[in-house]
Order: sequence, then C-alpha cells, then structure tokens
Amino acid sequence: MSNQEKELKILRDQIDSIDRQIHTLLNDRARCAQNVAEVKQKYQGETDAVFYRPEREAQVLRRVMDRNEGPLADKEVARLFREVMSVCLALEKPMHVAFLGPEGTFTQQAVNKHFGHSARCVPFSSTDEVFREVESGGAHYGVVPIENSTEGMVNHTLDLFKRFNLQICGEVELRIHHHLLRAGEGGLAGITRIYSHQQSLAQCRSWLDSNFPSVERIAVSSNAEAARLAAEEGGHVAAIASDMAADLYELNIVTRNIEDRSDNATRFLIIGDQEVGKSGQDKTSILISVRDKAGALYELLEHFHKHKISLTRIETRPVASGGWSFMFYIDFVGHFSDVNVQQVLQELESESVELKLLGSYPVAVI
Repeated sequence: MSNQEKELKILRDQIDSIDRQIHTLLNDRARCAQNVAEVKQKYQGETDAVFYRPEREAQVLRRVMDRNEGPLADKEVARLFREVMSVCLALEKPMHVAFLGPEGTFTQQAVNKHFGHSARCVPFSSTDEVFREVESGGAHYGVVPIENSTEGMVNHTLDLFKRFNLQICGEVELRIHHHLLRAGEGGLAGITRIYSHQQSLAQCRSWLDSNFPSVERIAVSSNAEAARLAAEEGGHVAAIASDMAADLYELNIVTRNIEDRSDNATRFLIIGDQEVGKSGQDKTSILISVRDKAGALYELLEHFHKHKISLTRIETRPVASGGWSFMFYIDFVGHFSDVNVQQVLQELESESVELKLLGSYPVAVI
C-alpha cells in the first residue's frame, strides 16, 4: 500500500465513523419529532393539532446559520437542515402543498426550497385554483408568486387576497435563472420558434433581441409548458425554462443564464389558514381601502412614520365598486402582536373604509 493510499484510508475511516454518528443522530431527531407529534395530538386533538410552525422553523434555520463555523457556507448548511426538518415533519404529518403548476415550474422549486422535498406537491393550472384548494382544506398550504425583481408585482395574486380568506404564512425568495432548451443537438442553429411564459420572455428580452431578433416568440401558460412543447415538437423549437424543466422533459440546455439581469429573483408567498407566531424577524402584510381624496396615501403613510415602522412594499390596485377607488397592498417590518404595529393597525382601521390583515410571517431565511 502506497503512502497516499495509507493516508486516504485513515481519512476514509474517519468519514465512515462520522457518517455513523450522523446517522444515529438523524434517527434520534426523527424519534423526537414523532414524540412531538404525540404530545400535540394529546393536547390539541388529532384533528386540530398544528404540526407545521413556520416561526419555529425560521428560528431553527437562523440558529443553524448563526452557529455555522464552515467550511460549508451558511445557506448550504441551512438547506441541509431544511431537508432534515422536512423528513421529520413528514413523520409527524405529511404536508400537502398546492402550487401553480405544471410540474417543473419555478413555483415548484419555491415549494421544495421552503418545505423540502418530503412535502407532497400538487400542481394546479391557475392561481385561483391554488387559493381555492387551500381555502377548502384540500391542501394545507399553497405557494404563489407575488413579485419579480425585473417585472414587478403579480397583480392577479394581489387581487385574490381580496376574494379569499387566507393568511400569508411565509415567503420564499428564489433566484431565477433562465436557460434555452431544445430537444436533441444543434446548439443555436436552426431555431425558428421559442416558447416561454410571457414574464420569462420579458426577462430575457435583450438576449433574445441579440441572438434571435427574427425568431417567433410564443407566450404560453408556464415555462414548464414551454419545455413540454419543445420536447413534443422537437426539431426547430426551443423553450426558455429552468434546470428542473430540462430534467423533467429530457431537454438539452443549449445556453445557460440568458436572463438580462444577473440578480433576477422572484418572491413567493406561502398561503394557509393559520395565524403565525413571532419568529423575531417578521413581516406583516395588509390590504387597505380608502376613499378617493387628495392626500389619502400621505395620511396612511404618516401613521407608519409616527410609529417608526419600515415599509418594504406598497402597491396600488384599483377598485371598481363603492364610494372609494383605490386599494393599497402594504408590506412592513414587524409582527401584528408588536405594540407599535397594533397601534398603527388601530389608527388605520379608524380612518379606512376597509382594512384586511393578511398575516404576519417570518422573513425569508434561505
């Protein structure tokens, strides 16, 4: 045995020993999770027991990142723990999560990032159906897109919060990388038609103008649908979609990362019917309707300034009926149980036509 082989054997024996310890600890954690489920069912009842606590998981992941000493990056360690928690939660009660499908979309990637791969994901063809499935109890939670760093807010999602009585339970931020996909070989040559979602086409506009100025661009319901069509039609057809879609539909990635902005990201919301406790780093979202008068928005914002609350997003939506004409969607830092937040909500409620608290939830961790 050479000196190299001797040194490697020592290191590999150490790895095997560490793996056995990790395995033992993983099973210990899983058994503890099962005990947690038994305690919850004992005191809350089998039907009413709440197994998924967003604030608790956010706290655990933050502690993982805070105590990490390397060489693994903080977020990589947090992703590992995210999967461990996902597997353990599935032992307590598997989560059924509705998402805007079909399979292979960025929304499904957001589901996996937030809930881990042990959650049971069910795709739906529209955001309306996702809201309806969660409100009816068919799914524990839903995941829907709310804004993109390039294209702005998804207004249809905002409008659905007016129609459905659901809470925001969390958020996911996902870096969006678009790839040009096609069946078979051939590179960029011979492509005469490109499918993708309209937002993805917009996010890759400059690249497309430079490389395919005369090629037909066809907007479809999702990037996954674009990949499916490219796989089905083959030949001179390409799609703009994700790694997941490429794997799912067995397409080749011709060119990676064709988005016009390298910081392109989409924020998704987790919707459910539960009130979320404080995690220590939280956001609150509200919908508020006011009468159409000069200075209406200024008067709303003045309350946040007075109580030193930072806004992270404000969006205006028109309302067709009633004696008022605007509805504001507002995200701000803090939890609804905070004293200053309660004061702001009371003041806003006394001055508005309608105030709807959409929920307080942990700021995205990974």
